[in-house]
Amino acid sequence: MSMKIGIIRIMRNIGQLILFVTLLFLFACEQNNKTSKKSMVGSTHKTDGIKQAKKDLLSGVSKAICYSGFRTGQHPDRGDGAVNPSYDEVMEDLKLLSEGPGFKLIRIYDSGENSEIVLRVIKENNIDIKVMLGIWLKAELSNHLTCSWLSEPIPEEELSQNKELNKLEIEKGIELANEYKDIVVAVNVGNEALVDWNDHKVATDTIISYVKQVQHSIEQPVTVADNYRWWADHGTDLAAAVDFVSLHIYPVWEGKDINEGMSYSIANFEEVRRNLPNTKFVITEAGWPSVASEFGQRASEKKQLQYYNEFMTWTDEMNITTFWFEAFDEDWKGETNNVMGAEKHWGLYTVDRKPKKVML
Repeated sequence: MSMKIGIIRIMRNIGQLILFVTLLFLFACEQNNKTSKKSMVGSTHKTDGIKQAKKDLLSGVSKAICYSGFRTGQHPDRGDGAVNPSYDEVMEDLKLLSEGPGFKLIRIYDSGENSEIVLRVIKENNIDIKVMLGIWLKAELSNHLTCSWLSEPIPEEELSQNKELNKLEIEKGIELANEYKDIVVAVNVGNEALVDWNDHKVATDTIISYVKQVQHSIEQPVTVADNYRWWADHGTDLAAAVDFVSLHIYPVWEGKDINEGMSYSIANFEEVRRNLPNTKFVITEAGWPSVASEFGQRASEKKQLQYYNEFMTWTDEMNITTFWFEAFDEDWKGETNNVMGAEKHWGLYTVDRKPKKVML
């Protein structure tokens, strides 16, 4: 009998030991998961000299989104007129973005009819969203020698006409910024109009003059958005003119896969910061496509989710306002016959407004 009782006690002790080890293992796993989600950037990515003050956040937020509401069959003016989203479609989008993922700051790219509708919708429906307003600049220089999709020079007559159109766009941007001053928190003059590889190039000195014109006409801060590489290599004079520097970061366009995405992005930012010290920064585009024939397996919803979580967590910790590119897929972009082209698939939602993994 005593031997039986001893065996029972031993078995009970073994059972308690197994239970204790199991609970200890589960606790360790849970802590590890929390650490990987919360501080993925803290121990593996450099932060020295990068963190900004809270007051450097645009409109007081770090998480923002690039918004263009064009749905299937809609597009901006490509020579034969624009097909814009309706008032109700814009309202549906903005309510989805503000009430779902909680975006309170959006970036729009021009001061045309579509952007005016966006501002009207926000004001008339009291939607809790602020706006970085864009002033789109058309080509004033022919960039045919370095832009891969320009096969011949842009005619001088067209360039001269573009200068007049740019003046009208600037005047409209100033008008909208003043009319909607409670909604528009900043104005961006030109988007990737300085890089050699784009088709709407404008001289740096010209853009500086445009920036000064807008600054003298509105109360909000004024900036220029361009690729991080341009800012690092050529941005000194323009950085001195703008109220803050707006830069774009896209590791996937530079051949990086998700395992290098964050470290490469931080290195890009560090390079600009090093060459433009004592400057306030906003990241006006950063993203990862869910589908891209150009990138193969480097593009996926899973990788988009990972990069979004890592990048937006890091920029929040660094007090850097970041406009994720972009809210919705836009199937009018890129080559018409390539439905899998990267330009069409950067959204957090599909063109039909269905959430991707990152929004589930």
